[in-house]
Amino acid sequence: MNPGSEHPLAPAVWQRHDTEILPLWRERLSLEMGATAASRYAAGLFFEDRRRPIAQWFNPALNAALLVGIETSAEWPVQRFGLFYAPAAGGVLRVHMTTHEWYTRTPNKSPTEEEAFAGAIISAESFLQVEMDFI
Repeated sequence: MNPGSEHPLAPAVWQRHDTEILPLWRERLSLEMGATAASRYAAGLFFEDRRRPIAQWFNPALNAALLVGIETSAEWPVQRFGLFYAPAAGGVLRVHMTTHEWYTRTPNKSPTEEEAFAGAIISAESFLQVEMDFI
């Protein structure tokens, strides 16, 4: 409950934002590791914003974000989705989850890119559910 109020605190709201990678990723990574190293982190995912698909959640009340994106270089035969968290306190964390990958040499064989992406989204949503329990 809010002090002096009869209403409980409203939970922080996570909004999907898949059109572009939010600037907070670049800003936080540059602060942590410098612009050059940050631009290469996760195969340039946060600076080039060219690899798709992505799934991203943003919480404006907390200035926090969660991102599912391809973290491997495009030329690698095994592609993998990574899960990254920008907590309210600042910084960027790599969230370790079940591996969600596919093989470019056999794109129609399971796991496909679509299956890997769907699995990564499920992992991200589970992470958000647990994270909300701590806020």
